Amino acid sequence: MFQDPLFILVIIAALSVLVVLTIGIGGFALGGEFNRKHGNRMMRYRIIAQFIAIAAVLLFMFVRSKG
Repeated sequence: MFQDPLFILVIIAALSVLVVLTIGIGGFALGGEFNRKHGNRMMRYRIIAQFIAIAAVLLFMFVRSKG
């Protein structure tokens, strides 16, 4: 399974969501200038990363179900 490039794409997409979410939560917890400046941007990046991750998972499931 780790040889499948699409599976690796799904893993990378999920990890990117985790990284963006962690940065966003960390910025929110610290507050201050970073949160004021980048809080909404990090939220948008997280939503985009989640969309890409879900699309990759659905594509992986579709391709794997075809055989």
